[in-house]
Amino acid sequence: MKFPGPIARHRRSFLFSMLGAAGGAGALGAIAAQEPYTKDQPDDPNDSQGALRGGRHAEAIVGSGGPMRITRLETILVKPRWLFLKVHTDAGIVGLGEPIVEGRAETCIAAVKELEDYLVGKDPRPVAHHWQAMYRHAFYRGGPVLTSAISGIDMALWDIKGKALGVPVYELLGGPTRSRVRVYAHARSPEAIRRRKEEGFTAFKTGPSKDRPARIVENPAFVRKVADGFAALREVVGDDADIGIDFHGAISPQTAKLLIKALEPYQPMFIEEPVACQNVDAMAEIARGTHLPIATGERIFTKWGFREILEKGAATILQPDLCHAGGITETRLIAGMAEAYYAAIAPHNPLGPISLAAGLQLAASIPNFLCQEQVNLGDGYLKTPFRVVDGYVDLPRGPGLGIELDEDAMADKLGHEWTNPETYDVFDGSVVDW
Repeated sequence: MKFPGPIARHRRSFLFSMLGAAGGAGALGAIAAQEPYTKDQPDDPNDSQGALRGGRHAEAIVGSGGPMRITRLETILVKPRWLFLKVHTDAGIVGLGEPIVEGRAETCIAAVKELEDYLVGKDPRPVAHHWQAMYRHAFYRGGPVLTSAISGIDMALWDIKGKALGVPVYELLGGPTRSRVRVYAHARSPEAIRRRKEEGFTAFKTGPSKDRPARIVENPAFVRKVADGFAALREVVGDDADIGIDFHGAISPQTAKLLIKALEPYQPMFIEEPVACQNVDAMAEIARGTHLPIATGERIFTKWGFREILEKGAATILQPDLCHAGGITETRLIAGMAEAYYAAIAPHNPLGPISLAAGLQLAASIPNFLCQEQVNLGDGYLKTPFRVVDGYVDLPRGPGLGIELDEDAMADKLGHEWTNPETYDVFDGSVVDW
């Protein structure tokens, strides 16, 4: 790395002295806090570049409450299939994240452990800089394991930063764009819909009503069963509620087209993953053939993955999962890209309450938010679980992610060995998606 010469150093020192005189240590600390860090170097009191390299000089001028360093990363397997992360600091602040790959928890733990070598000893507050370092220094970039590990760490670093400053994360992202966040619940039967309505939900998601996995080309009976099942749910909720339907990427393009046409009279809120997410062109063709919104994103990672979806018009509702797509840092950038294409954001989250808390922070800070998925509001995991009123959750008011784990309540939920289902065709035994 080439450092500035003596003249540039002199100008930089002069600038720091002027800022100190004009705005005091607060202004100086604000600039230093934005500087990227590398590994600690021996301190040179005459070297104004010490702040860049993260030595003692950087500690002396870093803002937001003085020096702070990451001491260790702690992963915790939590039932039913989650992985929680605690990022500990020498200031006593602990950040929470959720870096899981469903069915690959131990693999994700190993990925987090590998990133610990980079993080320990560093100030946690330059969150965007750490994201870039963890992602770009990998050389083999992207994929579910690396980005999920980074995602959980990113959540925890934002949690630490918010706690250090005493504000919710959404305040650090420009302040709230809304006063509450709409959430939806999973329900596959009319009875489940009625229970969810009584719990306060006004938006729901279901799957195709079927007795077996779909074949490449389906018969009228299969298509009719799916349509009739959705019609029964629509009848329960009426026309003033919203129901999305998730094909889970397990339907062929041929059958997806038949199902979507049969569902159109009942106006689902969206068709999620109508086909396997890897074939963006196939999804784009389906999107052009229906007036129903197409949603996708739970298995798409980083801004680079979502770019093709937006450019090809494959979906108008993006569902990045904050545990997989790159955390709060990256998902906010994805939301900005989507806004330019008039696409909405409905964060994917079939996971735990830490993921939900991160999603609420994101939802609070972007203009093109649609609805937040959830399967657990924190009962049995958080000291203050979230509550749904008229379909919405109030914005968290606490610092960071705004949550605190209930360690006593979680004591009987530690550890799991959850694996993905193995599904096979009922007629010939071949492998099918679930």
